[in-house]
Formats: sequence, C-alpha cells, structure tokens
Amino acid sequence: MDNSDTHHLLTEGKEIILIGTAHVSRKSSEQVRTSIEKEKPDTVCIELCRSRYQSIIQKTKWQDTNLIKVIKEKKAFLLLSNLMLASFQKRIGKKLGIKPGEEILTAIDAAKSVGSAIHLADRDIRTTLSRIWGETRLWNKIKLLASLLTSMGELDEISEEDIEKMKEKDVLEALLSEMGESLPEVRRILIDERDQYLAERIRKAPGEKIIAVVGAGHVPGILRYWDKPVDIDALETIPPKKKFLRLFKWGIPAAILLLIAAGFFWAGSSGGTHMIKWWVLTNSVFSGLGAALAFAHPLTVISAIFAAPLTSLNPMIAAGWVAGLVEVMMGKPKVRDFEKLPEDISSFKGFWKNKITRILLVVVFTNIGSSVGTFVAIPIMAKAFA
Repeated sequence: MDNSDTHHLLTEGKEIILIGTAHVSRKSSEQVRTSIEKEKPDTVCIELCRSRYQSIIQKTKWQDTNLIKVIKEKKAFLLLSNLMLASFQKRIGKKLGIKPGEEILTAIDAAKSVGSAIHLADRDIRTTLSRIWGETRLWNKIKLLASLLTSMGELDEISEEDIEKMKEKDVLEALLSEMGESLPEVRRILIDERDQYLAERIRKAPGEKIIAVVGAGHVPGILRYWDKPVDIDALETIPPKKKFLRLFKWGIPAAILLLIAAGFFWAGSSGGTHMIKWWVLTNSVFSGLGAALAFAHPLTVISAIFAAPLTSLNPMIAAGWVAGLVEVMMGKPKVRDFEKLPEDISSFKGFWKNKITRILLVVVFTNIGSSVGTFVAIPIMAKAFA
C-alpha cells in the first residue's frame, strides 16, 4: 500500500485504516480490494449516504423522479448540478475504462466477500445540496453553473496520469484553496463540513478494526478534525432562510412598482409608459432567450416570454417554474429517457438531448434570464426621470 494514501489511526480501542482514493482511479480500486482482503476488518466505512447507496443498489431509482415536484420545490438547479458533477466522473471514467466510484463499489463487494459490515459515513446528499443552495448567493449560483458547463468541454485533455496526480496532497489543497477564493460557501459546506461529518461517523463506526474508504480530498480535513468534537446534529440541520433574504426577495418587486409609480408621478404618463415598456421588453427578451438556449419547445419559449414580466414582480413564483412545467407537458419524459439518463449525461450534447436534463436546463436558464432582465431593466427605466 502507498503510505501517502493510507493512514493508521487509533481511537477508543479501535484500529482505523483510512484510505484516500481518486473516484475514477483504477489503482485506487485495486488498492481498496487488496487492503480489505488482507486486513479482513470488522467494518468497512464508505463515503456514501443512504440515498446514494440506495441509488447504487436500486438501478431504476431515476425512474421514480417526479420532475413536477422537483420544479415546485425549487430543486431544479440542485438536481442539474448533481447530474453535471456525476457527468464529470462518468466521462473521465469512460475515457480511462473504469466506472466512476468503482473504488466504492469495490469496497462494498470486498466487504461482503470477507464478511465485514458496511457503514455509511457521509452526510445525506440532499442535506448537503440544500445547505449549499441556502447559503450561496444568486451570482455565485450562476458562476457555479457556468463553471460546470464550460469545464465539460475540457475533460478530453485529462489523462490517467493526471487523475493519479489529483491524489497528491499539495495538488488537492491548491484546488480547494482556489475553490475557497471563488466560492467559499460551496467549499465550506461541500468539503469542510463533510470532513467533520466523515471524521465523526468513522470514529463512531462499530467494530475494533475498521477500514474507511474516502476521497483523497477529504483525508487532510478528516485528520484535522480527528481529535476535535463534532456536532453531528448541527451539520444535519437545514438552516431557515435569513430574514434579510426574505426582505430582499419582496423588496425588489416593491421597489420596481414604486419606481413605476414614481415615473407616472414625476414624468407623466409618457414616463410611466416608458418604464412599463422596458420592464416588459427586458424581462421577456432575456427570459425567452434563456429558454431558447436550453432548446425549449417553442410554446415553452412563448410561456417564458409572457410569464417573466409578471413573475418577476411575484416572489412566490418564477418564470423558470412556469416554463419548466410547460416543457414537461409539451414533451413528457418517457421511461426510455430515464433509462438513457446515465448514458446521456456522459456527453455535453446529451444534456440537451435527454428530455429530463433539458427540462432542468429550461428551468435554470429561464430563471437566470429573468433575473438578468430585471437588473438590466432598472437603469433603463430610471432614464425616464431624465
């Protein structure tokens, strides 16, 4: 075993072997199997939560996805981001001839073969994504989506040697530091909080000899928090929306309406009409453009155009939700769309081809277009006072 990838830890009479892996590395998969078969631990901890574990065991889980519920619960961006992240691993794995997460699958198989218990050590992915969504500002959400989309075209240049280099501590720390500078909320919740969570769950795993299989990026953090107390309940809590955000959410529409009213009062009917005209035009154009970029059905584009000027003034509904629901009705996903989803997300083109991911893109792009239209409209409307 490579000592740089493996750490031997002791706690409360337990011997814990912590193995850091790259999620699309053949060597990591081989190392995991060799370690488990040699050590024959009482328990094997894996970096999975119960919902992700079930998705591996139940291959048809995607077919149970209720897209209308996803849209209404405002989770389209979360699901789309998760699919894009899965796409990166799948495309790299396809290039290298290995299934993404194969070291986790290998750990499960090897644990069963030697009679070890399986202990799920990661936080529920829904909790993690909900905390990221709640803490990330709109502009950073747009940056994250843009980064994911643009990065999808750069994967062909990655070699197996590059993947193995990703396991090196200094390279990983550099990558995480870069993420911390651009998206500190994402890094804290996705990396730092899960480091704490993983450390505590591994410490509390049953048995005297334990092997823990985690991504190499989490190893430094787990070691950092190993001897520190961790409040699991706090890390599993989804914080309520901040009062400031609720005020901001209602404040912008109120400010727009006051601006239009002021236009009629100070600049007469022509000024007020000017404001309304540009409000409708900018919201409609950018919202419709967002839907069109997602290759939405023509009627979906029209619904986005007509919905945006009204939904932008109503915090309880968004243009993307309207467009997404119309897209669902116009091109109802079939069973084959769910069956082909794992294959389609492995290519950039597949995201627009598959009806499921296209619906999610319609929701997200339309909402982004509507938001951009709102902020573009404000300075144009203010010109009426001149």
